[in-house]
Amino acid sequence: MKSNRPASLLVFSVLALLAAGCKSIGPATIPRDRHEYSSSISESWKRQTLLNIVKLRYLEPPIFVDVGQIVAGYSLETGLSAGASLPANGALGGNTATLGGSAKFTDRPTITYTPLTGNKFVKALMTPLPPESVFFTIESGLPADAILFATVARLNGLKNQEASVGGVEKAEPRFLRALELLRNLQLSGSVAMRIQQDEQKRQTSLVTIRSKDTSEQTLAEGRELRELLGLSAEATEFKLVFGAMAAGDRELAMQTRSIMRILTTLSSQVEVPPEHIAEGRAGPGFNEMDGDDTKPVRLARIHSSKNQPADAYVAVPFRDHWFWIDDRDLKSKRTFAFMMLLFSLSDSGEKEALPLITIPAQ
Repeated sequence: MKSNRPASLLVFSVLALLAAGCKSIGPATIPRDRHEYSSSISESWKRQTLLNIVKLRYLEPPIFVDVGQIVAGYSLETGLSAGASLPANGALGGNTATLGGSAKFTDRPTITYTPLTGNKFVKALMTPLPPESVFFTIESGLPADAILFATVARLNGLKNQEASVGGVEKAEPRFLRALELLRNLQLSGSVAMRIQQDEQKRQTSLVTIRSKDTSEQTLAEGRELRELLGLSAEATEFKLVFGAMAAGDRELAMQTRSIMRILTTLSSQVEVPPEHIAEGRAGPGFNEMDGDDTKPVRLARIHSSKNQPADAYVAVPFRDHWFWIDDRDLKSKRTFAFMMLLFSLSDSGEKEALPLITIPAQ
């Protein structure tokens, strides 16, 4: 009896291909896609934030677009054809076999963009940050002086640095000294915050300035801070309230800034081309004060150049120039990262039914 070896090989090949086709492609895409989408969203959010800061310097309104949804769809289509000829009469020719196959892989993610507009978002953008949220960031370990300098306009009547279309107004020296003392007390562990709830379940935020088990230097700094802020020398707990002035010597009043105000403050520190200021395209800022020894405190340094920078933490093109933050500038990077964190501190509530932009990415 003659062996039908070609036919056997054909059957074996078909089974092997079918077995290979049963393997799912989905699990293998998760480690790669999760990392790449996360990195892309993070980078795009950084660029969008920087672009809005630069636009505010040119008195253009900021626009934010959120990535609402990403649906990554994959499909793998395979086809297989096989044929064999086993003639009964060997004189007419030997056994013949044919085998054919096809494969088609499709990657078609669908990305949905949501313009952040509407009453709730605008309210969140324009509403001052809650004082307790600001102190919670300090409790988490972020430097008190940097946080308060960025987010507070007044502290028990002491005025912080302010930026406007007309330029930058310097902070009161007593305000800067108060922030320095708060930072020192934070490092010593002498400043803390707690939430107290009364019988009506109303919450009160209290700031504690400890006076026990502390060094003489810390005690002296605590006394100086109380004197600067007009706080009671005997009290150790102070009620945290929103406002420019305290109602008594047992209140710590903070007039916090809104997200929009902080963005505007950062926009004054963008190094725009001098000709744009001379032509009235952009408002004055830190550029005009670089030669002044008493110039205001700079939160971040945002450079500009004609060419795309080679070593940038984040960079965006705007008006035929590149605006960017140097990747080696830790202070500016920290301020910028905190600016992005502030968006999560402002409660915008549930998103309204807004128009969606859906773009299938081929």
